[in-house]
Amino acid sequence: MSFLKKRFGQKSAPNVQPPFDAILDPDEPLFVIGDVHGCDVLLSQLLDKRPDDARIIFVGDLVDRGPNSATVLDMVQSECQNGAICLMGNHEKMMLDFLDRPTERGPRWLTFGGLQTLESYGIRGISERATEHVLLTVRDKLISAMPAGQESWIRDLPNIHHSGNVHVVHAAADPNRDPDDQSSRVLLWGMDKFHQKTRRDGQWFVYGHTILNEPKIENGRIGIDTGAYATGHLTAVSIRNDQAQFFSAKY
Repeated sequence: MSFLKKRFGQKSAPNVQPPFDAILDPDEPLFVIGDVHGCDVLLSQLLDKRPDDARIIFVGDLVDRGPNSATVLDMVQSECQNGAICLMGNHEKMMLDFLDRPTERGPRWLTFGGLQTLESYGIRGISERATEHVLLTVRDKLISAMPAGQESWIRDLPNIHHSGNVHVVHAAADPNRDPDDQSSRVLLWGMDKFHQKTRRDGQWFVYGHTILNEPKIENGRIGIDTGAYATGHLTAVSIRNDQAQFFSAKY
């Protein structure tokens, strides 16, 4: 047969991958909310639209860039006390890094939206080029301004939530690794391969972090970050009975 293939130039069949057709099968109804970034008014509107029987999941990035990060943290912490789950976002991680190492990590956080978070706590007049002395002082002011127990709550936020074959992450997951074997860096900061390679294990991922013009469902991925702080458009997705329905709040 190999001789005939060579003799007549027979070509092998193209390597065509089957489409991603796994059903959405979470353990319970989910209502997953995208990156809030301090937009408390939009969050309040979206929470009013949640189904009564759904577990609320926040993908993280509650803080920075938008106007009222302090209020959003209070709102989400209260929701979590009533059964909601909030994931760590890269902006929460940068905020914690500032609290731990203000002189080293402060300038980066301030550049990426930390100034707006500080203002929401009444800490104003800070520059992205603040001196080391100012950064240390601001760190102490922020710790004093946060409600008791809130810093510890933020530190304990998980990086991923599993529900049946639906996995909620902040930024991405490595398509070459099992859902429960992911690096925190990829979960928080993302990777290009997540958007390029379709998984073949029937696992769905809901994610934020990457701003989209509209929420989308594509090859086992559901993206819901619609850039609330910049667009005035906050998105959530309701998942149940192999159905995904988008909800939005807009200014």
